[in-house]
Amino acid sequence: MRKRVAGAALALALAACAPPAVAPQPPAADAAETPRSLAPNDIETFFDCLQRESAAVASAHRAGPSPGFAENAIDTMRNTLAQAPALLEIDVAQTADGALVLMHDDTVDRTTNGRGAVGDFTLAEFQQLRLRDNQGLVLAGHPPTLAEALDAGRDTILQLDVKRGVPFEDVIDAVRAAGAQNRVIVITYNDDDALLVQRLAPELMISVSMYDEGDLRRLAGKTMDFTRVLAWTGTREPNAALNAALAQRGVESIFGTLGPPSESWDGRFARDRADQYAAFAETGLEVIATDRPIAAQRDLDAADGEGYAPLRCAAES
Repeated sequence: MRKRVAGAALALALAACAPPAVAPQPPAADAAETPRSLAPNDIETFFDCLQRESAAVASAHRAGPSPGFAENAIDTMRNTLAQAPALLEIDVAQTADGALVLMHDDTVDRTTNGRGAVGDFTLAEFQQLRLRDNQGLVLAGHPPTLAEALDAGRDTILQLDVKRGVPFEDVIDAVRAAGAQNRVIVITYNDDDALLVQRLAPELMISVSMYDEGDLRRLAGKTMDFTRVLAWTGTREPNAALNAALAQRGVESIFGTLGPPSESWDGRFARDRADQYAAFAETGLEVIATDRPIAAQRDLDAADGEGYAPLRCAAES
């Protein structure tokens, strides 16, 4: 079992799209190599197990895009899971006719071959778009609905980043319709939204931003039930003292190494050819949100002893 260490162990300092050309989607990894399921029978028990085992799991930002695999795409979800047992973070937007779909930006311009606001498309129009990867190449795939993503993500936990203007009620209805309550985390960014989701769907796991112990105390004063709560603790540097305070409340911690490569920890690890995901996890983290999920999972696994603790926790939950 990995032991927690103080933050002083981190001896690290903070540190145009190409012309479209329709191309076939590269094949995903062999299905025979797909890891065992990370989907738990009980999501609360799964995260309690991670905390008890001093274990951490990687979360693939926007499902883990790479050349030939667009962000927020079904093929990308499958490609990531074929290479690493990771959580998948995806972005939920809404079309003009109320359909829930996957899209990060307010417009479709950057990640598809179309132009315009997501909210100006009907679902039928939205599904005619072709996805672009982050290098600007137009792919064969189309942007999916949330229902399709919930179905494709049955072997893991999905973090749902609900975009501006999308009613939480609609997202909760979709999660319940898919029977996905035990494999979904709803991301919230402020106290009011966190309390709203908890009131509407107390069975769901949520995450909410907590950057210091004052945020934790404030939420406690608002009668937040911390039973199914994860704390998003930022991207600047892991905070061992905050993680310990959260753990005392039974709250698991998420930290993000993601972001622009020139500024993010992911970018620094890649440039230095020295991954430090496991060292970060030892400050008391249960989830590391990353743009490099495969590298992160491998580093975590290598420091995890025999087997991979998140898979054990999923099997035991």
